[in-house]
Amino acid sequence: MLRTVAVALIDDFAPFEFGVLAEVFGIDRTEDGVPPFDFRVCSPRPGTAVRTTVGTGMTTEYGFDALLEADLVGVPAYQIRGVYPVELVEALRAAHERGAQLLTVCSGAFALGAAGLLDGRPCTTHWRHAEEFAARFPLARLDPDVLYVDDGDIITSAGTAAGIDAALHLVRRELGSEAATAIARRMVVPPQRDGGQRQFIVQPVPEFCADSLDPLLAWLSERLDREHSVADLARQAHMSERTFARRFVAETGTTPHRWLSAQRILHARRLLEQTPMGIEEIARASGFATAAMLRHHFRRAVGVAPADYRRSFAQAR
Repeated sequence: MLRTVAVALIDDFAPFEFGVLAEVFGIDRTEDGVPPFDFRVCSPRPGTAVRTTVGTGMTTEYGFDALLEADLVGVPAYQIRGVYPVELVEALRAAHERGAQLLTVCSGAFALGAAGLLDGRPCTTHWRHAEEFAARFPLARLDPDVLYVDDGDIITSAGTAAGIDAALHLVRRELGSEAATAIARRMVVPPQRDGGQRQFIVQPVPEFCADSLDPLLAWLSERLDREHSVADLARQAHMSERTFARRFVAETGTTPHRWLSAQRILHARRLLEQTPMGIEEIARASGFATAAMLRHHFRRAVGVAPADYRRSFAQAR
């Protein structure tokens, strides 16, 4: 169970990225049904101001020894440097070895790379730093196109907003969709975004011009139980198939098939949590046709079977 969350600060940390972690894990939202977190802000020397990247300072109550007691260690963005403080590197290694989960925001992945914790593991960081990261940590399996990478006990995220995505994903994974949705609602952000970093990278202006696909995505979200081919969707959007496919990737960062699959899994999770519907009925309502298909896709996306997920996260009725 995710109870104690500790954030590691060093000089030249980014306050906004720290704020992402504080907003998700540091605010008491028990009135919204979210279990409380024991949130600890840590630095090498408690009581001494830690410098931010914007000319201010922050003092902390806890030292890095508190990282060893945490279920989750948050690593915000720091100014990228050639050498990271030994006390930070050692504390991250020790916390991970003890069994803590690690969550990085933006360039925080460089600290894990410096600690050797990303060698041989899939990860991501902000697209602007991807080339430097790959050069410095060639053993890490960097994916510069995604918003975040969940590799079990280590989650890395891209830019600031992607840190919100990753943190809410972790809450959803550990505490269920209802808790993640409650936090997202209070933050006034989507509980789950689709796509990847590719949509934020500066690219030449596309050769076509069309209105946003938002109306189509809303239309699709209400018809997840039906079959939708690219040809059908292109007609619905009044585009050629080729233009529609390019436009869809440009706006969502993924293909129509993958977007639909992710939305169907999310819908199935909500039904498992909030309704007494049977697995076969949920499969049909989610667009997977059969319980066997739902189990296959659900286990691949979530990591557990639908029945096991329901036992962990179903709301009391």
